[in-house]
Amino acid sequence: QVHLVESGGGVVQPGGSLTLSCAASGFTDFTLSDYAMNWYRQAPGRQREFVAAITRAGDNTSDGDSVKGRFTISRDNAKNEMYLQMNSLNLEDPGVYYCTGVRCSRRSWGQGTQVTVSS
Repeated sequence: QVHLVESGGGVVQPGGSLTLSCAASGFTDFTLSDYAMNWYRQAPGRQREFVAAITRAGDNTSDGDSVKGRFTISRDNAKNEMYLQMNSLNLEDPGVYYCTGVRCSRRSWGQGTQVTVSS
């Protein structure tokens, strides 16, 4: 299974921006380009929520309804990294953000990075 590590979380004011990164490692017979990648988030007391997805080649993306037009998912397979550019952050966006990689219906999760939105 791929090993995923998120970074880039922190505290930001409403209306601010953050960029999250997800570094992948631990490949044996595969590379990051073999994995469809996603971001999820979970706020205290809430269910885990889909944020965004990107295909293996990075040629197609999809976003959750709550982040459409504000967040952008991207990836760099050569660097074994995925990103989430978050703009216009609001008080509905705080939580732990997780990156996931899916190959052959098997999903790997990172440990998460905390995003806090506070004035």
